[in-house]
Formats: sequence, C-alpha cells, structure tokens
Amino acid sequence: MASILNNRIRGKNIVITGASGGLGEQLAYLCAKNGANLFLLARNKRKLDKIVATVHQQYAVKCTAFALDVSQGEQVKQVFLKIMKQAGTIDVLVNNAGFGIFAEAKNTDSADVEAMFSVNAVGLITCTQQVIPSMSKQQYGHIINIASQAGKIATPKSSVYAATKHAVLGYTNALRMEMSQVGVYVTAVNPGPIRTGFFQTADPGGSYLENVGRLLLEPEKVAEKIVRVMLSNKREINLPRWMNSIATLHTMMPSIVERLGKKAFFKK
Repeated sequence: MASILNNRIRGKNIVITGASGGLGEQLAYLCAKNGANLFLLARNKRKLDKIVATVHQQYAVKCTAFALDVSQGEQVKQVFLKIMKQAGTIDVLVNNAGFGIFAEAKNTDSADVEAMFSVNAVGLITCTQQVIPSMSKQQYGHIINIASQAGKIATPKSSVYAATKHAVLGYTNALRMEMSQVGVYVTAVNPGPIRTGFFQTADPGGSYLENVGRLLLEPEKVAEKIVRVMLSNKREINLPRWMNSIATLHTMMPSIVERLGKKAFFKK
C-alpha cells in the first residue's frame, strides 16, 4: 500500500458508505494509514467489523462501523445522528455505496430499476443531506461522490445504471456550486470498471469481465487517487484517462463515437 499521501486528513473524521469491500474497503485502509478517524457504513456488519479490526490492529486511529442500507431514509438519518454525536463533526463524506445490473432496457425488471435509483441516486442524496448543514455552518468539509464514466457516456445493457450515474453527476455539479459559497469542496469520481465484487451482481454470467478484464482498474490505485485530493478543491477525478477522453469526445461528436464504438459498447 502507498506511503503517506495526505497530511490534511490526519485527525479528521471521514465517513465512507459502501465500505464493506472493494473500493470502500481500500479507502478505509488508506485513510487510516494517513491518520484519519473512520466511520464505515454498509449493509454487511460482519464484513465491516473485520475491516474495523484490521484498522485497529494496524493503525492508531478511531474506527467505528454501522450497518446501513442507504436506500432506507430514516435509517440514514439515525446513523448520521449517531456519528455526529460521537464525532462532533464530519470532515469528509465519501458516497461510495452503489450497484448495477447489466441488462437491455427491454429486459430490465422494474424492481431493479427502483433499487438502483434508491441506492445509487436517492441514497447518495440522502446521505449528503445529513452533512450539508454542519459543513455549511463550519464552512469546511469535503463531499466526494463516486459516480462513473457511465455517468458521462451511456452504453448498451446499462441504461438504468447509466441513468443513475447521470443523476449523480447532475446532483454533484449543482451541489458543487452551492457549497462553494460556504467553503465546502465537492468532487465527482468517475472511474471506469474496477476490479471489485460489483460484477458479481452486474454481470453474473461473466461475459463482460471476460471481454474487458485486462482493462479493469485496481481498487487500491483508485483509492490512492481519491485520498490524495481529500480536503482540496478538486472538481473531478476521471479514470482511466483514455476512457474519459472517449466520453469527452462523445459530448462533442456523439453520433460519430456511437457509430465507431458500437461493437465495443455491446461487449457486456
């Protein structure tokens, strides 16, 4: 794991949703290594407790876990009240919880549509609303929303997932302007596919991983990029660069990109 990356977060209180594995877990370890106190949130408390034990064994920081389903609004409010009571302040919120299901629009189940929006978009917004008042009052803090390159360029078989991430980017871009008035930073993280458990749900058949496995980002490397910018005024993190270049080109010449990339886009 990388050496110390960011002294700004030493002694700060960081909340991470979706922290029971993958990118969230790696963020937890790296934030702890950089001296931050952690509040880890996810549905699976057993996995969280193992991460907390590892953090306490390796680093001299505070680390607390709460079971949380971000799609449950009242539960979100109660958990954040507990965090504020314990910590007094939240310095960084990382909205990492999310999932996707790859299917053509005609085959997408309505329950899956509702679930993806409830977690990826509504859950993210609900968590963010819990920290806006305190961060605004203290005129300090950082909200980091894990979006996706799918929020910039939609591809076949991910229509609903892409829609949720477009929603996240829209919300993040508006929030950034609002919070800039009170000195709070807002960052969107737009990674391509990451080598995590995400694909156990999104691609149970394994065809997408088989096609793009060599292009997957490593969660440790993505975590490093995020931790480096915590408590700094960074608008976006886009990974990998080549994929973001395609998304940027798509905004200027969508028809050409969709025509030339059609074969690749269908490799899910």
